[in-house]
Formats: sequence, structure tokens, C-alpha cells
Amino acid sequence: MEKNSQSNSLYYGDNLDILRRYIKDESVDLVYLDPPFNSNRNYNVLFEEKNGTGAAAQIKAFDDTWQWDFTAAQAYQEIVELGGNISLVMQSFRTFLGESDMMAYLAMMAPRLLELYRCLRKTGSLYLHCDSNASHYLKLLLDGIFGPRFFRNEIIWKRKTGTSSYVHESTRFGTCTDTILYYAKSNDAPFTPQYNFDAPGYQEYVDKFFRHTDDQGRKYRIADLANPAPRPNLMYDYKGYKHPKNGWAISKEKMEAWDKEGRLYFPKSIDGRIQRKRFLDELKGKPVQSLWDDIEMISSQSAERLGYPTQKPEVLLERIINASSKEGDVILDPFCGCGTTINVAQKLNRKWVGIDITHLAISLMKHRLLDTFGSDITKQFKVIGEPADLSGAQELAQSDPYQFQWWALGLVGARPVEQKKGADRGIDGRLFFHDDGSGKTKQMIFSVKAGQVHSSHIRDLNGVLEREKAEMGVLISMEEPTRNMVKEASASDLYESEAIGKKFPKIQIITVGEILEGKKIEMPYHAPATFKKAEKFIKKDSVQTTFLE
Repeated sequence: MEKNSQSNSLYYGDNLDILRRYIKDESVDLVYLDPPFNSNRNYNVLFEEKNGTGAAAQIKAFDDTWQWDFTAAQAYQEIVELGGNISLVMQSFRTFLGESDMMAYLAMMAPRLLELYRCLRKTGSLYLHCDSNASHYLKLLLDGIFGPRFFRNEIIWKRKTGTSSYVHESTRFGTCTDTILYYAKSNDAPFTPQYNFDAPGYQEYVDKFFRHTDDQGRKYRIADLANPAPRPNLMYDYKGYKHPKNGWAISKEKMEAWDKEGRLYFPKSIDGRIQRKRFLDELKGKPVQSLWDDIEMISSQSAERLGYPTQKPEVLLERIINASSKEGDVILDPFCGCGTTINVAQKLNRKWVGIDITHLAISLMKHRLLDTFGSDITKQFKVIGEPADLSGAQELAQSDPYQFQWWALGLVGARPVEQKKGADRGIDGRLFFHDDGSGKTKQMIFSVKAGQVHSSHIRDLNGVLEREKAEMGVLISMEEPTRNMVKEASASDLYESEAIGKKFPKIQIITVGEILEGKKIEMPYHAPATFKKAEKFIKKDSVQTTFLE
């Protein structure tokens, strides 16, 4: 299959396979990746079952960890056989780490990083977000791929304030930072310095030094105009004021120009020294350095919080995208998660490519784009890898019933339950809604069946509704329901929405084929509250404002 050159695309699948099949050489300007850390935290990020035979895409477990198995050993062998610096780095890792989980993590990351390097233009940059458990290993891995001279920064993001007791531990200092490794593919990779008016200590700096006001009411501070080293050609007197010992820092022509613009401060005594006025209204803010302590993590009260465990703040991605790309550039996130990268890229007029291995993430990203940018956004991107018709749905149901379940729930806007597989208690998904002014949250329970269906499934769903005190229930089936199923569902009570004076079937049956043909679930007209809605994005006067503004 020919590699796809179109931007604004969401890909479902293993990012290694997607990169190799679809993303052209030197077609991407900026890569940001936030891969699962090797930290054994339960992140709702899916990893492969460790049976030693499955492909990397066949991922079903919920643990943020890697284990050394057949797949990891095969990935290691392929990288080593490539030769070059990356081979030497990986062999050194193997000697030191052995067949450990960390070695498995690096073996699986290496081929993905190589593919990302291939996709980058010569002027491209890569930002890899990681934690202290793996950052030093990943830096060496990137050195082997990019070359040490193209390392630009180790950015430390202070994601926690460290004021709460939960960050303290009994055997070490609390961990409150993440690491972002920044590499360029060549010396030609562009970089735009970033500034921040809200940085810690910036207002105190302004209050302390900008104590003067000119005739137009502009605040300014005075700065030295003396040259730090002897410059004979800059040793001139100006308006009776003697030059400094080493001469001025600017030429006489520049001095005259600044004088006309009111940028010079003349002391009252002729024995004093001319100084420069630095105006407050011309400052861009505090220059951003490699310690990012001015961006807070997403809290439970944050307006942009969607409930995705590894969600990063949009302002973090805005800084990266603004620093290393321009409008129209292509941004790629191979571990897209809840879609923060693509959301910010869209806001900043960049093209984008997102990849994720779960239908849950793809569904969440589509909802986020729709909530943020409105219905027109659906015309501006496409999804590759999801079933587009009934035969594709049947294939997914047969090959991976669990992913089929997530995909089917995403079609109707329902959220999968968060329990581990086998512990769903008859509930595959939920959809919350509000249909009156009381503020009471009501719910619709979903059961998804990829195989044969029969009447007992309706009886089971009725029992779940009673147990959960849910208002409505829906059975989504791959197969057509039997007559007895339809009859039993019809015999159930009706749910009456008093606010709109309408009744709805309490138990509904809908097939995947019907959903694909456009059939909707019968429910009150109010928008469902399944996923927390992303904030609506509004352009002001056709100019995009920054998040800091």
C-alpha cells in the first residue's frame, strides 16, 4: 500500500506498523511523543499480553510495563543487526541490563524512534517526554540515532508543586518532575525562543526594577551602556558626557537614533553616565529556560481535564509546538492518547497526524475535536484503521472482541467501564445524561455482544438496570436479535422524561449494522455527559490567541 501523504489523520493501530506503512520519509516537521513509562503504574495504556508470540499491536492488558519476551528479543535482534551507533548502544544496554523489563522497554522503543527519525524532515525536531526511571537510557538511545551533537535540551517540567503530603516518601525525596528530551535532526532545525509573563518571580522583577516613568507614562528601567571590553572605535563623547573607560556598547549613529526615540537616560550631573531605557511595554516576558516550573499539571478542577490518566496540559504542547514549528507544519504524535497534541496543533494552524493503539483513545480524540472545533472539523481529518463497514466490524469482532467492544461503544458516544476484563458485572459501557433542571445525573447502561445473542442477554440487562438503578439500557449486537429478544425488550417498562414529556424504551436493541447506517439510540435530546466536554475553541478577529493570553 502506498504511504499516505495527507495530514490531519488519526490512525488506529500499532505505531511501528503505521509509521512504516503510511508515513513518508522526511514528511514531518515536529514529533512529540509521550510513550508509556516503564513505571508499573496502571495508566489505561494498553500493552501486549506476554505470551511470547503475539504481534506488538495485539495489546490487551492495562499495565504500564514491559516484560522481556519473544517480541522484545526479536525487536532487539533487528536493531542490533542494523549496525552503526544504535547497534552499539543496544548491545551495551543488553550487557548491563540483561533480559530485564527495562531492556524490553528500550528494545521496543528503539525501532519506533528510528522510524520517527526517518519521518522527520532535515529541519525537523523531536521532543520525547519521559520520567526519571528511563530518561538516561532514552537519552543514550537518542544519541545513537540523532548523534550527540544534535541534542539540544534536557527540559525538566515541574508537574507538581510538592506541597501536598502525598508526594513525600519514607526512603527518598518526593518525585515532582518529568523529563523532556529535545533533539534536532540537523543544525538547520528552527527554534523560536519562548517567553512567559506569568513565570514565577517575573512580577517581583518588574516591581523591583521598572521604577521610572517617562513623559508618556511608559514605565522603564535603566541599563548600562558601557562596553565590557576596550573598544577604541566606540570611545566618543556625546552631548558633553564622557565615554566610559572601555567605550560605549553602541556606535554614535545608534546613540543618536536612540536619543531621537527617547531611549536614553541622561543623568542630571554632566559627570554622570548616559544609560539606556528599557521599556516595560516592550518586554516579551521572562525567557523560558530548560526548567519549566511555570506550567501546572492538570488538576481535578481543571477546565481542560477529560479524565484521561496521562493527559498533559495544552499549554505544555503549545510551548513545544510554537518553539519548533511554524503554521502549516506537520506535527506527529505516535502515542496520541486523549489527543492533546493534535488539539493544540489544530488551534495553532498546524497539520497533524495522531496514532494510537486503542479504539478508546481514537473515540476520545474524535469527541474532543468535535467539542472543541464544532461539526465542521469532521471534514478536516480522516480516521484510518477503524472499521468502515459491516464486514470490517465483523473482522474486528472475530480478531479482537475487546477492541470491538470499545469501538462499538465509541460509535454511540458511550464510555467503556474502567474495570479489568472479566470483572465488568454485566456492564460494558455507560452513557450519562441530564434531561431536566434538577441537575441529577442519569445513566444508560450498555452491553456489547460480538457473537450470538439470545433472550437471556435481555434478562441480564434488565437485572443490571435494577441493580445499578439506571434509567435505560442498550444491547449493541453484531448479530441480528431474535424475535423473542425483541419481544422481551418491548415488554420492559418505558422511561418517561418529564422535562420534554416524552417516553423512551427502557431496553433497546441496536445492531452494529444499524448504527453504521445512521440509526440513533432513542434518548432525551439533551447532550450526553459521557466524556467530559473539551472547551470550545474561539478565534478572535481571525487571530489565534495563545493559552497564556
